[in-house]
Amino acid sequence: MTNLQERGHLLTEQVNPNSLNLDQLNSLELVELFNHEDQKAVEAVAGAKVQLAAAIERTAERLHQGGRLFYIGAGTSGRLGVLDAAECPPTFCTPPELVQGIIAGGAGALLRSSEGLEDLAEDGESAIAQRQITQLDVVVGITAGGTTPYVHGALNAARQRGALTVFIACVPAEQVDFEADIDIRLLTGPEILAGSTRLKAGTATKLALNMLSTGVMVKLGKVYGNRMVDVAVTNQKLRDRALRILQDLTGLSREAAGFLLERSGTKVKLALLMQWTGLDKTAGEQLLTAHKGNLRVAVDSYKKDK
Repeated sequence: MTNLQERGHLLTEQVNPNSLNLDQLNSLELVELFNHEDQKAVEAVAGAKVQLAAAIERTAERLHQGGRLFYIGAGTSGRLGVLDAAECPPTFCTPPELVQGIIAGGAGALLRSSEGLEDLAEDGESAIAQRQITQLDVVVGITAGGTTPYVHGALNAARQRGALTVFIACVPAEQVDFEADIDIRLLTGPEILAGSTRLKAGTATKLALNMLSTGVMVKLGKVYGNRMVDVAVTNQKLRDRALRILQDLTGLSREAAGFLLERSGTKVKLALLMQWTGLDKTAGEQLLTAHKGNLRVAVDSYKKDK
């Protein structure tokens, strides 16, 4: 195991030769440099596409069986996990417990830095125990430099409980080796501001989490085509989006789409099924439940039976 006290050799801690004169650049030069370096975040994610695809497939399998997805990290890594988890309920109408973000220091660490807590592996272990992680669950540990004891403790505890573990880091395995079921390395290189992993490393991590959660939700039937048919209609913007989805996919007028949405209890997926099958709300809900919420499968099944 790598000596966690000496970190100067880590890719994320090295000095970027392209930004040695950072403090002498004008604003436009700063922006151009950032833009150039940020391209490496996209390339880093592309380099981990096979591992990301495996994470999507295996996470969806666990969630199909009743499991949950947890992100765990400290500092920026933890905040990114909490952000991705928090965006799942409004986007995909998932219950809050399905995808959860855990950050060292708890909710207070989202607003105020509590970086010292990342050094406590036992706190990571406790976080896993508190949430009663089981073999159906998936735990994604996020640590840009790969060495965070809090994340290591959490993932080791999760593995002991039989959970699927995913390790996301921005350093190569030869610098920080860690045993997890899926090992995702986002190699973005040295930061413009040496060691500031909220920059390229954070950007690549956000991209990877976007892919992971969205990909899993697609596999869970939360999407029809490229429409978020499980969107939670909780404000005017989302109601407008719901109506446009119904209009586009059914050809109904806005008024008719609004009536259909209300009859469905403001559930876009159910409204579409009702329109395409002629079923009422109760029968439509039963059909969707029978097909684990997958609209396409439910509609195809109904048509085959007719």
